[in-house]
Amino acid sequence: MVCLCFANGCATTPTEPRVITVMTYNIHHGEGTDGKLDLERIARIIRDQKADLVALQEVDEKAERTGKVAQAEELGRLTGLQHVFGKAMDFGGGGYGQAILSRWPIKDVQVHQLPQRAGREPRILLKATIALPGEQLAFCSAHLDHQLEEVRIEQVNRINEILKPGAAGSALLLAGDFNARPESSSIKSLLGQWTDTAGEGAAPTIPAGNPRSRIDYIFVAPQGAWRVIESKVLEEPIASDHRPLVMRVENPR
Repeated sequence: MVCLCFANGCATTPTEPRVITVMTYNIHHGEGTDGKLDLERIARIIRDQKADLVALQEVDEKAERTGKVAQAEELGRLTGLQHVFGKAMDFGGGGYGQAILSRWPIKDVQVHQLPQRAGREPRILLKATIALPGEQLAFCSAHLDHQLEEVRIEQVNRINEILKPGAAGSALLLAGDFNARPESSSIKSLLGQWTDTAGEGAAPTIPAGNPRSRIDYIFVAPQGAWRVIESKVLEEPIASDHRPLVMRVENPR
């Protein structure tokens, strides 16, 4: 899952609306449905979309199964974007979690642990402060539990506590792999405070080869904080077991 929030008290205000391209992508540690490990393939998708901010889930950090590569750093190098990794847990001699890529400098990073049952895979909310020209925003990514709906509801509640989507003076964007369909209680709970940017034209994101379910989302809050220009699921059946979701939004200042 990701989030954009404008800080109060910016030194300058842009005179023209800024269009930002945001992507969320569960990359399955770079392994495609063809069984090949290929980060360049992932990077090419990001480059082709000219993404400004990218939330990545299922990212390895120097793990043995992926050749001890720091995947966030390598994807940053391949795309020319700034990068940061948020570790959810130790894994394979390294780490495993989420990453954020940004066209602009990353000034601050927070890793928030989300509620989870004992013995299950830890989940986090990754939040980064991005320094755009003349203003700052926070960009956040989430990856929720893949089986237990009651846990996802607890995780959603914690995300709302952290990000405070109803607070005045802030615009938020939350994206990631929520592991829940639109009709689920956890997504309905989110829609109480967030707007689903895909709207009526929402498309499924998994399985990548023949998508039938939608579990990847980009949400905004509060209503009217951003104008959605475009939201689409890319027709990419091989690079990962999910398809990437891309949104272009305009800062309405």
